[in-house]
Amino acid sequence: MVKAGIRKLKCPKAKGIKSGGKDKEKNVMREVRIRKLCLNICVGESGDRLTRAAKVLEQLTGQQPVFSKARYTVRSFGIRRNEKIAVHCTVRGPKAEEILEKGLKVREYELKKENFSDTGNFGFGIQEHIDLGIKYDPTIGIYGLDFYVVLGRPGFNVAYRRRKKGVVGSKHRLSKEEAMKWFQQKYDGIILPTKSSK
Repeated sequence: MVKAGIRKLKCPKAKGIKSGGKDKEKNVMREVRIRKLCLNICVGESGDRLTRAAKVLEQLTGQQPVFSKARYTVRSFGIRRNEKIAVHCTVRGPKAEEILEKGLKVREYELKKENFSDTGNFGFGIQEHIDLGIKYDPTIGIYGLDFYVVLGRPGFNVAYRRRKKGVVGSKHRLSKEEAMKWFQQKYDGIILPTKSSK
């Protein structure tokens, strides 16, 4: 019941706020961007070849690469457990976009549907690192390179921060289709059709 002398105040409706699809696309928080780019060269053995591969990544990124160790002993490959067999580097920011642009140029901006994961990330490989514009050095040789791109949206950090971790809502997460659409729009990329298995 409303007491005498007290009027009910009507709350004015907020104008211009809609939950339509067009406004969702304009929302800054929905913008897809590159969180990080992971570059990997797997040599399969420790020693001089691995050291030369590390030099390739250092030339490309200007960062100090990190060595990866084997998890298991595989006798057929001649790999021992905890032996350094690969080298990788993580790049962020404008430098990541620049290197990714070079990598996609080598692939002629063509990717398969299988290159994209269900979590909205994608990866591909190139056969020769000199295609990226690095001058050929006979003392180093030629190495192949794996690219893996992790995409995200503003607010994804809540799941990765050290204190008071949160969960990214299902509607805010990236899907495979959204990642493919972003690739096509940003780089005018081509998604190649999958080969039907006979």
